[in-house]
Amino acid sequence: MASREIALGAGEAFAGKAAVERGLVEMCRRGDAEAFARLVSLHESMVYNLAARLLGDGEEARDLSQDVFLQVYRTLGRFEGRSSLKTWIYRIVVNQARNRQRWWRRRRRERSCPIDDMTPADHARAAAGRPDADAPFERLARGERARQLQAVLLKLSFDHRAILLLREVEGLDCDEIAAALKIPQGTVKSRLARARDSLRQGMTAMNGGAL
Repeated sequence: MASREIALGAGEAFAGKAAVERGLVEMCRRGDAEAFARLVSLHESMVYNLAARLLGDGEEARDLSQDVFLQVYRTLGRFEGRSSLKTWIYRIVVNQARNRQRWWRRRRRERSCPIDDMTPADHARAAAGRPDADAPFERLARGERARQLQAVLLKLSFDHRAILLLREVEGLDCDEIAAALKIPQGTVKSRLARARDSLRQGMTAMNGGAL
């Protein structure tokens, strides 16, 4: 197949997906409960996966996921379509997780459950949300490395952790991350570089100087 035909096919698929998304949003705005249930089913794995990795706690991630979709339901009427619905939901997840972490700090709560301590059902939800199970970041996050990686991630600043997860786990490009977090693309690139460096240093220190 010619490259032009491949490009056209990809473009048509994207347009079709966008049209389905717009239709779902419009039906939700009209109060269609089945449409909202479908919207939740399309995005719940992604929401849980990102929340679990941002917070390092499966139970909190489940609670946060419910809060995220409640906010989606309440504010869908304000969704303007300037970005994709998924990007808009990413923004809600990150903001909700940031607020919850601040709540923890105000009450001096210092509790987290490593990714490896989540239940099998939690792991299934997280795995379902991965865009590419063979990506380098995911190959690193297995077995003992999963516990190490989560420990190092939780030592990073929230902003650096969010940038890393959106790029390396969720597969967003810098433009999409900038849209999701409402920050300039240059800020995304500089934070991503610093976050990768901090992660590398943390993993090296945890492994006695060798990754």
